[in-house]
Amino acid sequence: MVLMGAVCLVNFGTGLLFYMIGAWPVVGFMGLDVALLYAAFRLNFRALRLYETVDLQQDELTITRVAPSGDSQVWSFNPYWVRLSLEQRIGRPTQLSLASHGNRLVFASFLTDPEREDFALALSAALSSAKSPAV
Repeated sequence: MVLMGAVCLVNFGTGLLFYMIGAWPVVGFMGLDVALLYAAFRLNFRALRLYETVDLQQDELTITRVAPSGDSQVWSFNPYWVRLSLEQRIGRPTQLSLASHGNRLVFASFLTDPEREDFALALSAALSSAKSPAV
């Protein structure tokens, strides 16, 4: 809100200056600038509503992905058979995936590389604990 307010103030002042020196068509472009910046922020905030949940039970690993529109997809894996893979890719972000019985799911793509690596370590430890026999 503060950034948009500052941009509006600067563009209004600059547009007013151009209007006063006779270059009135510039005012429309200054308004277009603000409108495009506002649209970019709205699209970015909408994309932030994407999230994934990982639920590990003794007999099932469930990944749920909820899109910004509210639609959700659910994948289930047997923790005993699933393979967790963190693929290092040169010049591109790492890729975290689960594979089991010929199915592969890439997930956590919106995390940063360090966050993805930390999550992979934590999930790997949790999977190892789920695979070990209960005592």
